[in-house]
Amino acid sequence: MLSRILNPLKSNSFFIFGPRGTGKTTFLKNFFEREKVLWIDLLDPKVEEVYSRDASLLSYQSEALKDFSWIVIDEIQKAPRLLDLVHHHIESSGKKFALTGSSPRKLKKEGANLLAGRAFLNHLFPLTHLEMGEQFDLTAALHYGSLPRVTQLSLPEEKNEFLRAYAHTYLKEEIWAEHLIRQLEPFRRFLEIAAQTSGQIVNYSNVARDVGVETPTVQSYFSILEDTLVGVLLEPFHQSVRKRQRHNPKFYLFDLGVKRAMDRTLESSLTPGSYAYGLAFEHLVILEAHRMNSYYRKDFRFFYLRTKDDAEIDLIVERPGMPIALIEIKSTDRVDERGTRVLERFLPDFKKAEALCLSRDPVPKKIGSVRALPWQQGLGEIGLSK
Repeated sequence: MLSRILNPLKSNSFFIFGPRGTGKTTFLKNFFEREKVLWIDLLDPKVEEVYSRDASLLSYQSEALKDFSWIVIDEIQKAPRLLDLVHHHIESSGKKFALTGSSPRKLKKEGANLLAGRAFLNHLFPLTHLEMGEQFDLTAALHYGSLPRVTQLSLPEEKNEFLRAYAHTYLKEEIWAEHLIRQLEPFRRFLEIAAQTSGQIVNYSNVARDVGVETPTVQSYFSILEDTLVGVLLEPFHQSVRKRQRHNPKFYLFDLGVKRAMDRTLESSLTPGSYAYGLAFEHLVILEAHRMNSYYRKDFRFFYLRTKDDAEIDLIVERPGMPIALIEIKSTDRVDERGTRVLERFLPDFKKAEALCLSRDPVPKKIGSVRALPWQQGLGEIGLSK
C-alpha cells in the first residue's frame, strides 16, 4: 500500500474532493484505521436513497453512536441536504466529520451548506512520483497516467481498457448524472477536443465552432472540468492582473492516461525526442507541481508566458517570500545551451528571478545563469516539498 502525501488535520472536520478513482475512500480507510468510525457510503444506491429521502436519519445515528470518534460521509454530493445536519452536529456536539466528493460544484449549484470553514478543504489527485517512490516509472506515467488502479494493472491491454472505461464512466456518472450539463452529446465532443488540445493555449471560439455550441457554453465546460478537478488552467503571466485577463489560459487534463483515452491515442507510442513525447513530459511536470503545491499548502501561483514572437517560458512560479522561478521544461536527457537560451533572454526582465531548466538529464549543471536539474530534484528546489 502506497503512502499518500495528503495529511488532513484530525483536530477538525474536513472535506476531501477529487475525481473518481483517485483513492479517496481507500485513503480514509487507512487514515482512520485505528479510529471508531461511522461510515456512510452514498455510492451505494440503497444508502443514497435512504439518506436522500430522510436526512434526519443522521441525527438518530449520531445520537445512538456517541462512541464513534468520526463520521465519514462518502460522496456527499449525492445527498447535499445532509450538510445542514453536519453543520448542526459540528456546532452542537463537537462531532467530527470527514466528507468526500468529486467536487463542490454540484453542492454550490444546489445552494448546499459548505460549512463556512468549519470543515477544512483538501484535494486528492492521482499518484505523484514521490508517493510511488521506487515504483515510479516515467514511461508508464507518460503513457498511462497515475490513477491508483491503473498502476496496479500489469498488462498494457488492461491499462488501456481501464482508461477507456474510466473516461466513459466518468463522463456518464460524474458529469451527466450529476446534472452539471444539460446536453450530453456536445459535451462528449468537447471532451475529445479538450483532450486533443490539452497543454495548449485555449481558443474558446475555435473549440466552440468545432463542438457546435456558443463560446460561453465552451467556457462553462472548461469551468466544469476545473471545478471537478478534471482539469487545471494555467493563466498567462503579466505583472498587471488586468492584462492577465486579456489572454487565454492553457488547459491541462488532470491525468495523462485519461487524456490519451479521451483523445483516442492510447495505442500510439510515445518516443523520446518526438514532439508528442515533449508535450507529454511538460504536461506531467506541470501536473506534479500543481499536486505538490496543493498537498504541501505552499500557496504558490503558476503561470506561463508567451510573447508575440512566440518565445515562451513553460512555467512561472510566484512564491511568497521567495524570488519568482522561471522554468523551462525539456524532455531531453542531455541539456545544453539550446535548452536554456530562452530563459537567459528573459532573465533581465525579472528582478531577482531564479531560472531553472527541468529535464530528464540526470546530471545537475549550471549553464550561464540557468541551473539545469533533473526534474524531480528541480521541483524540490523550487520549494515543492515538505
